[in-house]
Amino acid sequence: MHRMARVIAIANQKGGVGKTTTAINLGASLAVAELRTLIIDIDPQGNATSGMGIEKTEELLTIYDALVNQRPLEDCLRREVHFPFLDLVPSNRDLVGAEIELVDRPGREQVLKSAVDPIRKDYDIILVDCPPSLGLLTLNTLTAADSVLIPIQCEFYALEGLSQLLNTVRLVQRNLNPGLEIEGVLLTMYDRRLNLSKQVAEEAREYFGSRVFETAIPRNVRLAEAPSFGQPIVTYDVTSAGAQGYLALARELMERLSETEDTPKPKATQAAHQDPESNAEVGEGRAP
Repeated sequence: MHRMARVIAIANQKGGVGKTTTAINLGASLAVAELRTLIIDIDPQGNATSGMGIEKTEELLTIYDALVNQRPLEDCLRREVHFPFLDLVPSNRDLVGAEIELVDRPGREQVLKSAVDPIRKDYDIILVDCPPSLGLLTLNTLTAADSVLIPIQCEFYALEGLSQLLNTVRLVQRNLNPGLEIEGVLLTMYDRRLNLSKQVAEEAREYFGSRVFETAIPRNVRLAEAPSFGQPIVTYDVTSAGAQGYLALARELMERLSETEDTPKPKATQAAHQDPESNAEVGEGRAP
């Protein structure tokens, strides 16, 4: 019998840290490895949708239809996007109203979970690209997820605001989803020539320990260009440093998952026993 998909929320309420880039390119890299992969775009900006080359037309069924109109998620799937093993549930601006429309619904934090559960058996991995906020859509994603992957950009104040996300994770663990774990922390826009990148990496490892992925995603022009062509980096330029970074991340994630299938992982409460905001002088890191 096929195991249920692992549902991974890609979340950080800070914008511009590489959530969508990670959803698209990690998803594509897992699909290249022939894992049945689904990307759910739950950000009203719909950047994962356009970045995968899906046009936002009037008749496009989206995650909004599943959440608000209770259409089966299966009806909203775009199948085999770029690769045989990669499906997408698109998003568009309609989703802006979803938080308001769901406010009075009983069990409003469980709506995505109810939509995703019937199709979990069809996939190995489901990645959910969250909006840059800790509102009801992100809360729904954390409730539906097995784990959360947190991209952080290698810049000043990279860890600022993370305690807010980790507090939300703890609340979800306590009240809605006791099994939620930290999948890992991903360093993005990493430039090994810069002391700042090294300092951010050092601080992240100080707080999250082994939860920080060994793979760091480099700052890469080709990676930034690919979405405007509606392609993941592995089809746009597989030889680029960005493509190699996401392929390495996919390998590392698959290794972690195979190692930890039988061993419980530390929960966010343990992984984040310190508060990045109160303890980290972010950007004033010690010289490496």
